[in-house]
Amino acid sequence: MKKNKKDKEKKKEKTKSLNEDIVNHADLQQQEKEKLNNKFYENELSELQIELVKLQEWIKNKGLKVVVIFEGRDAAGKGGVIKRITQRLNPRICRVVALGTPTEREKTQWYFQRYVPHLPAGGEMVLFDRSWYNRAGVERVMGYCTNDEYEEFLRTCPEFERMLIRSGIILIKYWFSVSDEVQERRFQARIDDPTKRWKLSPMDLASREKWLEYSEAKDEMFKYTDLKNAVWYVVQADDKKRARLNCIHHLLSLIPYKDLTPEPIKLPPRKDRKAYVRPPITDQTFVPEVY
Repeated sequence: MKKNKKDKEKKKEKTKSLNEDIVNHADLQQQEKEKLNNKFYENELSELQIELVKLQEWIKNKGLKVVVIFEGRDAAGKGGVIKRITQRLNPRICRVVALGTPTEREKTQWYFQRYVPHLPAGGEMVLFDRSWYNRAGVERVMGYCTNDEYEEFLRTCPEFERMLIRSGIILIKYWFSVSDEVQERRFQARIDDPTKRWKLSPMDLASREKWLEYSEAKDEMFKYTDLKNAVWYVVQADDKKRARLNCIHHLLSLIPYKDLTPEPIKLPPRKDRKAYVRPPITDQTFVPEVY
């Protein structure tokens, strides 16, 4: 009996030790996950940007029309992802649309009207840094639209997006999710850094006070607009670098493409025109060389 009791105690201690090892390993994995090696991040980003260039050439060659919507809480990292997507691309093919406050005239229009002129033609990709979903988010929470206007948006938006898809537009929607603690930390970083302080608006401060209201508005928006053919893809954005890599990788996976990168070009020799005499260099006005 004593031997069995000792065996049980030994087994119990072993199980406890194993459980602690599992917990410690999980903690270690979490710590490792929190720290993304800069070199690894830069290498992965570079590889993904090369693939984005290939996608760009495919869109141009095949005449595709692509719309990518970026929504989410303030300071969730939408702008950072958009910047990394467009960094190596041709702005004539891939452009960003970030509309300001509607004018008095635009306020009297059909709600979606001011977004329609910015939709892509064949061979273009448009990235909306916030979009028509303002009505379901900030306008709803801050009281910038009436209940009737809000309810009409929820009825109309799914059909509007189905119209876009039927017209041949590839519609992709991303929601960037960030925790309360991380958002507060990023807001504080903007306050402390003079080069980032312009990013912090009175609307951002109001969004802190109405965190729960924004959550409710987002949940209601998803209920009506998370469509089978226009899905909301949620990006976990507490870790900016991971969010960028994950979003770009996912975007590339949604549009099948092939490598149409042009072959390397051989520069022709420069021809000299000996008869031409250039004017004196002193005739030109140069920028002072301060550095």
